Amino acid sequence: MLNFTIRRLVLAVPTLLFISLVIFLLLELAPGDPMAQVPLTVPPEVKEKMREALGLGQPMHIRFWKWIVQFFWIEPQVLIDAMFGTTFSEGDLRVISWQTRSPVMDIVVQRIPQTLWVVGTAYVVAILIALPIGIYSAYRQYSWFDQMGTFVSMVGFSVPPFFSGVLVIVIFSVQLGWFPSIYDTTLVVNSWDSFVVQLKQMIMPVMVLALQITAQLSRFMRASMLDNLNQDYVRTARAKGLSEYTVVMVHVLRNSMIPVVTVIALGIPAIFGGAIITEQVFKVNGIGQLLIGAIQANDLPMVQTLTFIFAVLIVLFNLIADVLYGILDPRIRYD
Repeated sequence: MLNFTIRRLVLAVPTLLFISLVIFLLLELAPGDPMAQVPLTVPPEVKEKMREALGLGQPMHIRFWKWIVQFFWIEPQVLIDAMFGTTFSEGDLRVISWQTRSPVMDIVVQRIPQTLWVVGTAYVVAILIALPIGIYSAYRQYSWFDQMGTFVSMVGFSVPPFFSGVLVIVIFSVQLGWFPSIYDTTLVVNSWDSFVVQLKQMIMPVMVLALQITAQLSRFMRASMLDNLNQDYVRTARAKGLSEYTVVMVHVLRNSMIPVVTVIALGIPAIFGGAIITEQVFKVNGIGQLLIGAIQANDLPMVQTLTFIFAVLIVLFNLIADVLYGILDPRIRYD
């Protein structure tokens, strides 16, 4: 398993380099000019100097190489300096946002906690709800509980976040007045009262995200459990006199979790992208809203960095899913 993990990590390096090149070329071909928002009263020679200051006057391959060096070499040094108080990155030019003229990673680090509060909580809540629902729905197939779970799952699949988000705002914020409609990202949690306020403003965006995730995971869990409940080893285990709880929750559940682990692992980076709409609806000042603002402002360094971070998450959680395969199923070996 260790050798497999090392091989996958080594293979991830050229994979990520190729992904970064594709992202860079796609953004280069995208329409738009970062100088488009500059007032018309600015003289053309001043605009040209501004383009050169942003690095737009250099050839494409040089700009790509500079971004690679800045992201893979200078930014890790900045992290080491922040953790250990060293000065490895002192004087080096970092990836700079065209919109804010500040380092991109500093802005990303400021926004990540807001996204994790909402997205992380929604994912944990969805897993805790979806797995028991999927297990019991499969065990009691075609029961009223299974029928209700199927109905809720179809609703979760069918209703998009921009509709369900507005719907819960109208019901729970406008009509009932229970929760705030706008997420206050400036809130500092340093007391019980502030924690209660934070909890209240998280309920609606977490509810919207968790509904979609729960609908997906519960269906996968149910289908995987049904496939294993009909296997020969289940009948053998029951014939040996094992309790029904041991058969279902130990033998069947462990084998059923193998495909579900893939959905859970690969869904983590996907939910960051899916949270963009939810963050827009509830005004959560997180990664999704940052990406939308960068796209609207033609801030290519910010868009490129955020898109590449999503790609890194996908590659990383693919590796985690493969490693968990070997842990859940002893028959799977990567030697």
